[in-house]
Amino acid sequence: MASAPHEACGLLFGTADRIVEATVARNVAAEPMRRFEIDPAHLFDAHRRSRAGSLALHGCWHSHPDGSLTPSRHDADGVADLSWLWLIATADGIAAWQPAAEGFRPVALVERDL
Repeated sequence: MASAPHEACGLLFGTADRIVEATVARNVAAEPMRRFEIDPAHLFDAHRRSRAGSLALHGCWHSHPDGSLTPSRHDADGVADLSWLWLIATADGIAAWQPAAEGFRPVALVERDL
């Protein structure tokens, strides 16, 4: 991935049943090789956009340069909204996860034509 060895990150927008857009945000984490933190200005703009438009803010994505598609302990520590979808991207693929009180549950991804 182009951001390696740092984690890349962004936000996910969509409708009730699909994600249709992913943004790229600046990773402002103190340790960007091991964690991600979406630039607060990007997040603020995304919430404003979501309230004003037809696409809702549904979650976030980030990369794991080490190649693991499984959420890390750092990922679990960063969950602020249990309703968000989390995508993890590696050079080998993408995995979707739903945060839960006990950790993360896997979510099946289905590719659809737009």
